[in-house]
Amino acid sequence: MPALTAYPYYSGFTFAHDTYNAITCASDGRIYYVLSSDRYDVAGQMHVYDPATDQTRFLADLSAICGEAGQKVIAQGKSHVRFYERAGRLYFATHVGFYELINGMERLPQQPPDGYGRYPGGHFLSYDLATGAFADLAVAPDGEGILSMTIDRERGYLYGITWPIGNLLRYNIESKALQNLGPVSASGEAGTPGADYRTLCRSMFVDPADGALYLSTSEGDILTYHPASSGIQKLDDVDLRLDYFGRYDPTHPGSMGYNWRKIVWYAPEEVAYGVHGNSGYLFRFDPRRPELELVERITSEPSRRSGMFDQFSYGYLGFQLGPDGETIYYLTGGPIYVDGRRVKGEEQIARGAAKGLENLHLVTYNIPNRKYTDHGAIFYPDGNRPTYVNSLALGPDGTVYTLARFMHNGREIQDLVRIPVDYAF
Repeated sequence: MPALTAYPYYSGFTFAHDTYNAITCASDGRIYYVLSSDRYDVAGQMHVYDPATDQTRFLADLSAICGEAGQKVIAQGKSHVRFYERAGRLYFATHVGFYELINGMERLPQQPPDGYGRYPGGHFLSYDLATGAFADLAVAPDGEGILSMTIDRERGYLYGITWPIGNLLRYNIESKALQNLGPVSASGEAGTPGADYRTLCRSMFVDPADGALYLSTSEGDILTYHPASSGIQKLDDVDLRLDYFGRYDPTHPGSMGYNWRKIVWYAPEEVAYGVHGNSGYLFRFDPRRPELELVERITSEPSRRSGMFDQFSYGYLGFQLGPDGETIYYLTGGPIYVDGRRVKGEEQIARGAAKGLENLHLVTYNIPNRKYTDHGAIFYPDGNRPTYVNSLALGPDGTVYTLARFMHNGREIQDLVRIPVDYAF
């Protein structure tokens, strides 16, 4: 199987840490991305890459956009969501990047470092593609970050799930009103393991026909919220508790449970296609029937042959429809073999992280032709592997962009990576 080459870029941020989701190709053909920080006193940064010049450019410090620069509060360390474009603006949200370790778990800091205040809460933000101006739209209540986000473009709503409690937020772009619609899954990731702990959904979608929002829970339920309804509802006739996905205790951390990992709306069939993280199964969800159907396991070819889950305990977020609107692109793991033996990782870990080292593969799945293709493992020019990859953007020419770890001047950082692909479907 041929290998692909990944070209890393250093955007100038020494403290660049792991980023999830936060990279998107906008209508201007440029790649917008956030580099995260895990420090209490250093915010994440937003950058842009221009394929025409092959150059990156710094745009803004996240705390500065939120009006919190110099306020001596825990920084806006991350954006954990994609950028969503509407009417010439990119909409996104911020999240906390610095945590307090309590009983072995990463928690929202309750005892900030000396001289600093608590995290003030994640912000909904926008960026004007024409003028370069940022706007601070709203702040999540109770000092929580914004973990997941989507948009209803037709009706002008932003939806977000807060961390760690897991409240569903709705922001009206026109009226500028923010609503807290309440919790989506017990006490979320603020809960007690074995009791009310639940891993929260990282991906939501809106049915453009009626504006209904859909999200999953770690128990495998599918929830919906309709703008005209009185609250969050559970679908009665469909769920994600499938044998093929594996067996999970949703009250304990370390996996996404029965949650879907990533899901996207597919307009030609008026359904959603999603992937379950640990098992790597692609499924088709028709919210109007409602009905869920397994399609194919879209892990790498070596993973399919070995029958093993990927090493990243939550599965991968690098899952998007491509420029043709009908091909799914997926950055996923593949086992490493040394002397014919598969390199194993840890059996179980208590949080979302890599259980061990594995290769990175690009997989595509063409929906109309039901065509699966593993385009091979991906390596840097020096032979090293991109790791901790949980994001994906596609350029108009099919070039793959992501954010991955690599060494720079003796320090491991996570930054932009470009992967040219000569597709052979």
